[in-house]
This record gives sequence, C-alpha cells and structure tokens, in this order.
Amino acid sequence: MAFKQILIENLKSKIDEDKLHFLPSGFQRIGDIIVLNLNKEVLKYKKEIGKIVLNNFKVRSVCLKEGGITGTFREPQISVIAGDKCTVVTHFENGCYYNLDIKKIMFAKGNLSERVRIAKQVRHDEIIVDMFAGLGYFSVPIAKLGKPKKIYAIELNPVSFKFLKENLSLNKIEGIVEAINGDSKEEVLKLVENGVKADRVLMGYLPPPKEFLPYAMKIIKKKGFLHYEDLIRTEYVDEDVGKAMKLISDAAAAEGLKVKLLLAKRVKGYAPKIEHYVLDIAVF
Repeated sequence: MAFKQILIENLKSKIDEDKLHFLPSGFQRIGDIIVLNLNKEVLKYKKEIGKIVLNNFKVRSVCLKEGGITGTFREPQISVIAGDKCTVVTHFENGCYYNLDIKKIMFAKGNLSERVRIAKQVRHDEIIVDMFAGLGYFSVPIAKLGKPKKIYAIELNPVSFKFLKENLSLNKIEGIVEAINGDSKEEVLKLVENGVKADRVLMGYLPPPKEFLPYAMKIIKKKGFLHYEDLIRTEYVDEDVGKAMKLISDAAAAEGLKVKLLLAKRVKGYAPKIEHYVLDIAVF
C-alpha cells in the first residue's frame, strides 16, 4: 500500500474528508529515522501521523521538518513527533557510512547522485581540497569510490567536524582524508604555504561561497578542476551561469589562470523558481 494511502486508511475517521488530500505522499529516510514535511492543514495531527508511521515502518523515530535551514552553520529545524528522542543516526548509502545528528546537521539525500558523480570523476592519485567538507558529504564517497592520493577536508562547524572525524574512522579512510577544523580562507593559505597544490577543489556550499573563490584559485593546479555550487533562477539559467563564470574567471585571472565551463548541472530545486546547480570547471 502506498504511503499516503496508509495514512488515509488510519486517519479517515479522525480528519475531515476535505483535509485528507493534504496528507504527505512521501518521506525522507535517514538511517532508521523518517523525516516528514506536513502541510499546515494537517499539522495539528502530527502526533497521530507520527505514531502511524512508526507502527507501519521499521524505524526508530519519526521527525517533522518545521522550517528551513538557519544560522551560520545552517542547522535544520526538526522535532521528534514519535519514537526515540535521540536524533543521532548512522546512514548508509553507496557503500559509505555517515554518522550525524539530524537536528544539528543538514543531510540532503537529493544530492546523492551528485556525490557519486563527482567521486567517479576523480582520477588516480589526485590531491583534493574540500573547502566545505561538512560531515564528509563528498570527501567520504570520493575516498571510498575514487582513488585519490590525498583529500584535505576543511570544516568550520565544530559539530560537523566531530562527525567528519567519526565518519573517516567509520569508513576506514583516515589515511586518505585529513580533517581540518577551521575557516577555509585561513586553512587554504596554510596549505599553500606548505606546498600543497590541488588537482581538484570542491566548493559545495550554499548560498554560493563567492568570497572564497580567490582562495580556491590560489591552491588549484593548472589543468585542475573546480566544482562550484550556485543558486540559479529557473527562467534565467544562461544569464546566471554567465554571472557566476565571470566571478570565477576574475578570481582565476588574478592568479594567472584561465577557466572553461565543462558542465552546468541542475542538482535539485531550492526554492520557487530557484534551482541548485553545480558548475564543473576546468582550470588552465
């Protein structure tokens, strides 16, 4: 039976008939926790909905997404509506394990294919700098699925950094990935001073980290690759990609480099008429 139909069958005697179509048709599963989005029309039934989901699926907890990402460290707004109150979970995808607290750290399953796509591009013995590593969204699958020589995974958020360290151990990749707790601007300069040059730089952060572009260009090699994430208006894709490329080109020129756009790829929707894009860029 479909998810929505399960909810309808269990709630049709408690909810007005004209409200039933507002029930969710799907959910996000992270490890053994289910996360729901609920329409305001059925929000007052959240506890009942949580119990139904808990009773029909083999999960430990059911959580409600209450809003968007907030704060400097982009924390999700999530509450437990049924089951265990602990929100620390181990999630498994594509041969990789991720420990995280879903109340404190964002985990976008919509980026799953993107994590794999980037990992498959990595060539043998590459040196990679992940400027916004989080809990290892890209560094972990690249180390597990690709064959890099070294990944420098930089993360400012102390909570994310804690889980990043755990995930390196969990996936047995501590010898490949060096976790660095600090601001990317400062840490990239330290790496440059120590003679590090990257074959590939990842800038997987939203809103787009424009002010970090000069630092990415300081550490990237000629014939290297940059992966830059941006927010693009649905009706102005060419214009907005062009603006992003101008910023990237200017940052490259300051270091005596040139760039070429290889691919502008839509990752997922972000907001009404706004799309999450990644730009694959060759540096030469």
